[in-house]
Amino acid sequence: MAATTGVRLYDRTAARASRAVLQGYSTSFGLGTRLLGPQARTDIEAVYALVRIADEIVDTRGGDDAGQMLDELDQQVERALSSGWSTNLVVHAFARTARRVGIGPDVIDPFFASMRMDLTVRVHDQESYERYVYGSAEVVGLMCLAVFLNSGRRPGDPLVVAAPDVTAGARALGAAFQKVNFLRDLAEDSAGLGRSYFPGVTPGSLDAPTLAALLAEIERDAATARAALPSLPRRARLAVAATLGLYDRLAAELAATPPQELLARRVRVSAPGKVAVLTRSVLAEALPRTMPGTGVRA
Repeated sequence: MAATTGVRLYDRTAARASRAVLQGYSTSFGLGTRLLGPQARTDIEAVYALVRIADEIVDTRGGDDAGQMLDELDQQVERALSSGWSTNLVVHAFARTARRVGIGPDVIDPFFASMRMDLTVRVHDQESYERYVYGSAEVVGLMCLAVFLNSGRRPGDPLVVAAPDVTAGARALGAAFQKVNFLRDLAEDSAGLGRSYFPGVTPGSLDAPTLAALLAEIERDAATARAALPSLPRRARLAVAATLGLYDRLAAELAATPPQELLARRVRVSAPGKVAVLTRSVLAEALPRTMPGTGVRA
């Protein structure tokens, strides 16, 4: 009995550690997770925390030993997926989630590969850009999708596997979020980290037509993500719709900002603005849809 209590206490402590990482780094993502059920919220927090720690290694820590640190984190995850245990609380929480919902090496390996690219690739061509976005963002969307479909799974239950269009929507959702952040962080990535993610785009070359083309690319991703919303479980659908609404607002702010101004400040949405956007998005998704002129629910 004492051993069981100890395991549960360790698991709960690991989950709280992951929640603390999310709360410390992202108000937007955190607001969206509140619309999920308790288990799905805990699982998404575990995914976010691991991704954030890896990102901090390559962006904030940097240095000659960053690659070694990233390798160590990758190895910790691999061992925890096998054993179900880690001395790293965030890794422990992630592994518990991953083992239950079906997150495996097929998405974890590309993620760490993209994180390693941040240590070696400074300017991306089209091929490396697409590979980086897939590993850094699209697979995170797939991890979240696995949570949405399997957070309530019990041992022995079959995994729920998404249809191809829903999988495409999850990948597109991650890509849209990442590309918006690329635009928001253009100046910092270039001046502070020496990176250029968009092929052929530098702070000096960003003009109105280029910005419009990038925003059109993001909108195509967002449209693919929105098309998959009806296939998600209800609470996941509301959470994703809310987060998409916020990124739509950010995209609109980016479109209204002169390119050179984007290099001087990071476009943000105020905390009250985020709440308002999220509320409107949830209501729009939750209210019954009707066929125009008929009053019949679509």
